[in-house]
Amino acid sequence: MLLAVVVTAGNVDDGAGAREVVGKLKPEAFPRLQTIFGDNKYHNYEYYAWLGKHSGGKWRMEISSRPPEAGGFKPLRIRWVVERTFAWIGRYRRNSRDYERRTDSSESMICLSCISLMLGRLRPPARKDPLFKYPRPNKG
Repeated sequence: MLLAVVVTAGNVDDGAGAREVVGKLKPEAFPRLQTIFGDNKYHNYEYYAWLGKHSGGKWRMEISSRPPEAGGFKPLRIRWVVERTFAWIGRYRRNSRDYERRTDSSESMICLSCISLMLGRLRPPARKDPLFKYPRPNKG
């Protein structure tokens, strides 16, 4: 299971703000979760210790960063999935800017956007031909 931690709490450091976000998750509700991916902003030893204590040693933080020899743009496997998901969510007008005044309202709009995205992907493909045709009688 993949979990991307997103913290946009103004001037709060991502490693410190991640405790508030991940603190809402109960380890028993996510039995398959093992690794939480983040970028260099989440490299915080106090956060690692807290994460291990919060999850009972089940979860660990993995920092994904660009290889030092890579020049220019280099998509990273896990972060590319997260960035693509953020792009899909950002297509919804209410998520494209920070319109919401409360974080719970913003969180609800993101959940609604994700539900809409999943329903669109689960919808059966549109068929051009009818599902059933009566056989044509033989003339003759």
